[in-house]
Amino acid sequence: MAEKILVTEEIVPAGIEILRDKGYQVDCMFDLSREDLLRVIKDYDALIVRSATKVDREIFDVAKKLRIVGRAGVGIDNIDIEAANAYGVIVCNAPVSNTVSAAEHAFALMLAAARNIAAADACMKKGGWNRRDFTGTELYHKTLAIFGLGRIGGLVADRARAFGMNVIAYDPYCSRERAAQLGVTLYDSIEEVLPIADFITVHLPATDETIGMFGPEEFAMMKDGVILVNAARGGIYDVKALSDFIAAGKVAACGIDEWEEQPCYSSPLHEFEQATLTPHLGALTREAQYRAGTQIAEYVADGLSGSVVATSVNSSYIPSEVLELLAPYAPVCKLMGAMLSQVNRGELPAVLSLTTAGALAGLDTGFLAAAALDGYLSSQEKLVRVTPTNVDTIAQRHGIRIETHSIADALEYSSSVKLSADDKSIIGTVSGLAQTPRIVSFMGYQCDIAPGDHCLIMKYVDSPGRVGSIGTILGDANVNITTMQVSTKQDSDQVLVFMNIESDLTDEVIAQLRDTVDLQDLWVLNL
Repeated sequence: MAEKILVTEEIVPAGIEILRDKGYQVDCMFDLSREDLLRVIKDYDALIVRSATKVDREIFDVAKKLRIVGRAGVGIDNIDIEAANAYGVIVCNAPVSNTVSAAEHAFALMLAAARNIAAADACMKKGGWNRRDFTGTELYHKTLAIFGLGRIGGLVADRARAFGMNVIAYDPYCSRERAAQLGVTLYDSIEEVLPIADFITVHLPATDETIGMFGPEEFAMMKDGVILVNAARGGIYDVKALSDFIAAGKVAACGIDEWEEQPCYSSPLHEFEQATLTPHLGALTREAQYRAGTQIAEYVADGLSGSVVATSVNSSYIPSEVLELLAPYAPVCKLMGAMLSQVNRGELPAVLSLTTAGALAGLDTGFLAAAALDGYLSSQEKLVRVTPTNVDTIAQRHGIRIETHSIADALEYSSSVKLSADDKSIIGTVSGLAQTPRIVSFMGYQCDIAPGDHCLIMKYVDSPGRVGSIGTILGDANVNITTMQVSTKQDSDQVLVFMNIESDLTDEVIAQLRDTVDLQDLWVLNL
């Protein structure tokens, strides 16, 4: 019987299709009442939510079958992690899905507030032309203070420097090395930052420490004419106090996208034309929604299959800036592990070696190694869950030595990963909006192909007519070729043909290929 996944808030159809294509039963029940959720959740193995569904201890008490909860987005404020730990439920999110969108929206609010865009637009649509009423201020050479220098805060810093701003920050969890890499001056206290900032933007989670972090005392310390932005979490600014300081002229303008209670139909800020207000739009772009839906689908499927969940928030800690770079490469490492396992026809390697290149070089790649070993073992139906914390133990149990290396040069790619099982190796990377795994080298032959469910890979001495013979044999067997690449190698008369086909091959067809084409090697991989 297929495992069941409940989706309580809308995600892109592509995410639903990923799960259904993997054989899961996916039920979409949007706008469930609390009572209805408690009634139905007991039948489900996985739950996918966004920000509205509250997944608290009461839910975990009832959901005895639940193994994983996926949040299609970044924040996990609506999920009780302590309760999930108590019940052994994995909680994962899509932490890099909307970072660009959120950073761009924060910057859009900053520009709109600085140049009175919303008020000027409203004036013109009423027939006005009051130019002097909307005199703005430049960002150039102004000081921007960022509170929270994580993934999104770092992207905002990049954009601010492009505008010629002086960027400073307060983040007690950020290292000075990372701040320096971002071109940001890090301060040790809030009190040092507030009096010197012309603009302030917050990129913080909602915690006991951050809710109400900026109240009357903090506003009073700020520079006259400061402009404030919040595209992070509602309640970080005390909205009532903020409205008082706007009315007094201390705060010149603000741009607010997040609210303590959502939807928010009224607030003390609604009466001010200096306040640019948006209804939680930070992550609401087509690109972010696509990434969130497809990424969380893959992570939930990984969790249900017993694989490494790269973005699990209740397993080994991975710094956010490292996770942002590594997370997209976990699927390609697992894929390469499965491919090498089948290439080796079930034999376990003495050494499984992982080499990262480009932007990944030098990072702690323990969970990529775990993904690779997981792919290798799961392809052989060895039912064991490999995680970053047990990868070495599992490898030793199977007589495998794990090695990790890094090199600076990823050739024409920004980053790549090479996986070797003894003397056989594959290199992979990711590409496109969905960060699709691609194989860019197979057994030393350069290629660039996204493997399908069934792959036919052959090596033979090159001569005219070989590809035609292969096509004829497959066509006679009613096997359709969907993608094909022919790769050569310098100083070799042999070529590698990598085909994605729509169905598996029979032993008779494989034998016919070997006899007709005089193959040096043939691999049929079912992924």
